[in-house]
Formats: sequence, C-alpha cells, structure tokens
Amino acid sequence: MRRRSSRCPSCAGPAAEPASMRIFGLDHVQIAIPAGGEARAREFYGRLLGLEELAKPVELTARGGLWYSVGPLQLHLGVESDFRAARKAHPAFQVQGLAALIGRLEAAGCEVGRDVPLPGMDRVHVTDPFGNRIELVERAVSGEQAL
Repeated sequence: MRRRSSRCPSCAGPAAEPASMRIFGLDHVQIAIPAGGEARAREFYGRLLGLEELAKPVELTARGGLWYSVGPLQLHLGVESDFRAARKAHPAFQVQGLAALIGRLEAAGCEVGRDVPLPGMDRVHVTDPFGNRIELVERAVSGEQAL
C-alpha cells in the first residue's frame, strides 16, 4: 500500500507521465553540517578527501555551508540549525587508490571501518567531523574496464 505524503497531496496514486519527462541523473547530494562547521569541513572534505571546493552562488553564501566538485556531480554541505548527524543515510564516493586514502585518513586520526564485502568492490566507511557517515568504494578493475 502506498503511503500518502503530507507534503505532496497529488502523490496519492499513480499518475500518467508525459513522454517527454524523465529523471536521468543526479546533480548534487547534500549533507547537513552544524553552523560554524565550515573550517572543519574544509579540512576533511577538501584536504583529506581531496575534493575541489566550488564557489557558491552569491545568492546562497549568507546561508553558510560549502560546495564541492565530485566528478560531474556536486556535494553540497548545508548548514542546519538543529543539526543531527546522518549515521545511516550517506553518500558513497567512488575512489581510485582506496588504500592510499585509507592511510591518509588514519594518519589524520580518522577511524576507517570495513563494510560487508560485495563482489567486485572494496568498500569502507568513515565519519566526517560532524558524525555523518561517508562510504568510500573502489571497484575492482579487470583489464581496462571497471566492473
């Protein structure tokens, strides 16, 4: 049985989709951080993970937070006044050189945990300075092609 959303009254049942409409990808993922956490976020996401910080649009700078480039996608760190860490929901970053990244994180005092192994990939998780879960995934490479 479908649950009715209190935010979207029109979502009560199946709707006919226009042939021209489709969702084809992700633009960004947002993680919440506490107010004033930008310096610690830069240390973790910028220095340790090596993500490139992007300039936020001027219209959004007063909100605080940071934006990062992750390949063709973006990671947005948004300030939440009643911040609670996401301990289960998380982004999973595709990594090349996972062993080196694990070494860098551990040298900085981060605890890196192994997760249940899945065929064709090595994966670990770490928490950011605010307690948010972050997964790091490296796919096994067969010849020139990733699995």
